[in-house]
Amino acid sequence: MSSASKMVLQVDNLKTHFFTTAGVVKAVDGVSFSVERGQVMGLVGESGSGKSMTGYSLMGLIDAPGRIVDGRIWLNGADVTRFDNKRWRALRGNRIAMIFQDPMMTLNPVLRIDTQMMEAITAHHVVSRQEALERCREALAQVGIASPDERLQAYPHQFSGGMRQRVAIAIALLNKPDVIIADEPTTALDVTIQGQILFEMQRLCRESGTALIWITHDLSVVAGLADKIAVMYAGKIVEAGDVADVLDRPMHPYTNGLLSSVPSSNIRGTPLRQIRGMTPSLLAIGSGCAFRDRCDDRAAACEAMPAFDVSAAHAARCHFPRLPP
Repeated sequence: MSSASKMVLQVDNLKTHFFTTAGVVKAVDGVSFSVERGQVMGLVGESGSGKSMTGYSLMGLIDAPGRIVDGRIWLNGADVTRFDNKRWRALRGNRIAMIFQDPMMTLNPVLRIDTQMMEAITAHHVVSRQEALERCREALAQVGIASPDERLQAYPHQFSGGMRQRVAIAIALLNKPDVIIADEPTTALDVTIQGQILFEMQRLCRESGTALIWITHDLSVVAGLADKIAVMYAGKIVEAGDVADVLDRPMHPYTNGLLSSVPSSNIRGTPLRQIRGMTPSLLAIGSGCAFRDRCDDRAAACEAMPAFDVSAAHAARCHFPRLPP
């Protein structure tokens, strides 16, 4: 299979800005990456880094005062940034789907689960009611929901938060999309169920060829799930590469700081290392490296924006990357 046929999603210099009375907020500022069929990419960063807004941009879910001001999003070779509302509606939930962190953003509280799940199918495909119901049962079973026939008759308020999230994940799986964007979907689940969901998602991606973008702040999840990783900070990708390379040999000081703050990687009894300071306001970053005020390696060169080699197997947006020995 050629590289071109394996590529399902390619993002090139994506910029999503919000035009507010206080100024222009560059929530996504020149993001580029690609995902192949069956591949899992972890998109990691602190709150406010732009990772969720990147996911919303890929779904065409940016509302005023925000908009995509530059860049291209290629899905199966088509530039979806040029799609009108009608073509976006045909795409969402069909070829590209999103699992939100809050399941109540997906579920309608006044409709039964079977009604909502079947609507997700019949909105894009002409199938019988029986076939649609069977696909709903299979999807619920895939995410570990027992007694699917009984659960299909229930309303969202009759489920726990974790069960609602599993239903939301099942809805995303219904039409076997080419790309699934998961925005921290296991946050509300206990550790056992989280492990089951991660295993099932990984298996489904391998078997169906669906590409998965997993948005999270939890590096331990990415370590066991993803094939490659992109670390975001202040609207930009600051490091990207194969997950083992990035987590074992971080080149950017921000990535190194994130890994150093994980309790399991520290010696018992020693204080956790912290990244000093706070994430800067996106209104006042300036033209240089956004991490410079929090970085121990800061130098005069950091007043200019570092280059980033998108084509490299492992790259960091830093003037002084910590190169492996």
